Amino acid sequence: MTLRLSREKINYLSRIILNSLFENDQVEFLEESNEIRLSVVKSIEEELKLYNLIDKKAIEKIQSQKKPIEEGSREWEILYRKYYNEEISKLGKLLV
Repeated sequence: MTLRLSREKINYLSRIILNSLFENDQVEFLEESNEIRLSVVKSIEEELKLYNLIDKKAIEKIQSQKKPIEEGSREWEILYRKYYNEEISKLGKLLV
């Protein structure tokens, strides 16, 4: 379930975010707009890497079960959600 976005989609999202910020009168910019956009791009890429790592850990936990579990089965989906949420929870505790 790897999350992937093309470079074009990431750039498109960064422009939408930047435009939204420009429309907000409460936001003050201290950097050039392209520098801000590049920061948004970097943030999106880092988030995707993080969620892909969590995805990989959840899948590894499923594969480490004594009993083989068929990918796509109901049991696999339940375990995947459980392990994925556990990894997200661990991350949240690390960031606090």
